[in-house]
Amino acid sequence: QLQLAESGGGLVQAGGSLRLSCTASRRGITDYHVAWFRRTPEKDREFVARIARITGTTDYADSVKGRFSISRENLKNMWYLQMNSLKPEDTALYYCAAGRSFAKEAASFDYWGRGTQVTVSS
Repeated sequence: QLQLAESGGGLVQAGGSLRLSCTASRRGITDYHVAWFRRTPEKDREFVARIARITGTTDYADSVKGRFSISRENLKNMWYLQMNSLKPEDTALYYCAAGRSFAKEAASFDYWGRGTQVTVSS
């Protein structure tokens, strides 16, 4: 069983930056594709970014492309989401998720963290 834990959320002004971290409970993170999702009262688990398990290929939602960057640090069993030029509409609960499919659909991921809140003030 893989456990994930997010951290790094907080309150930031529009235009600011945050880096979210996702820590895995064990080694072997390249066994999984990982994605970041976000949830708001209006949208349930919207895809944000993903990284492929072997190649490290990345992909982003159009709404964050050019502003967010997903990466990983294998030796630390961690993934990151660097968020720059934040906008109020980025306010959400952010989750990392791991699974065996390089997918954008939340249902394709088997393991989830509890989320970290990001609030962007205008």
